[in-house]
Amino acid sequence: MASFSVVSNVASANAQSNLRTTQLGLQRALTRLSSGFRINTSGDDAAGLVTANAFRQEIAILTQGIRNANDGLSDLQIKDGALNNVATLLDRLATLATQSASGTTSAASRVTLQSEFADILAEMDREVSVAELATSAGFSTFISADGTDGVVSGMISAVTTTDLGIAGQSVATQADAQLAVVAISSAVETLGMSQARIGALQNRLQFAIGLAQSQLVNTQAAESRIRDANVAEESANMTRFNILTQSGIAALAQANNSTSAVLALLR
Repeated sequence: MASFSVVSNVASANAQSNLRTTQLGLQRALTRLSSGFRINTSGDDAAGLVTANAFRQEIAILTQGIRNANDGLSDLQIKDGALNNVATLLDRLATLATQSASGTTSAASRVTLQSEFADILAEMDREVSVAELATSAGFSTFISADGTDGVVSGMISAVTTTDLGIAGQSVATQADAQLAVVAISSAVETLGMSQARIGALQNRLQFAIGLAQSQLVNTQAAESRIRDANVAEESANMTRFNILTQSGIAALAQANNSTSAVLALLR
């Protein structure tokens, strides 16, 4: 049975409560649409926020890991370029030694050949030092937070004239030149082994970068599914809450006016 009261307007209280809920929903939809995020505060999705933050941290690690790998790749390319130049210098040494090893080469020519031979040996050591290949050293690049599995590492051998076994070689005489030819041939093999190690590290880094980029894209997608707002859904919510707001205001106005009908009983 309906009751009439001017003290408590239950219909108005219900309308106000529903209107408050509608306003909260409209505010949430507008916040998500304006920010682009479904989770703007911890209360929006506490459990989802924890997972999304974990993905965000992994994204930061992978992003920097890719930069690390690219920096390491650049360093290896510099060293590889230096080794290629050393190989060219070895070719020139082999040419000079072969020429001096011939019995038809005059003593005066050998003096000139020896001078250039010594200069090339000195230039090789200078270039190796500039490229930081004068001493054997380990190489490592940190790519991802997977413990030791997240590190690409290897050893790069020194390639000074001493390491290549041609330091002190001479082409001043025919006999020395013949020995130098053999030493240079051995040096070419030693240099090739060092180039192979650097090439293998370059290939490993390329594969590691490809994997990290794939992981980065997939992790970004996973975070997006949790953190980002669904614009289509929130647009629909905004429209729905706008309509509910207008109808709620109209209902509240009607509820407030209904108490005036009770006054008719007092006339």
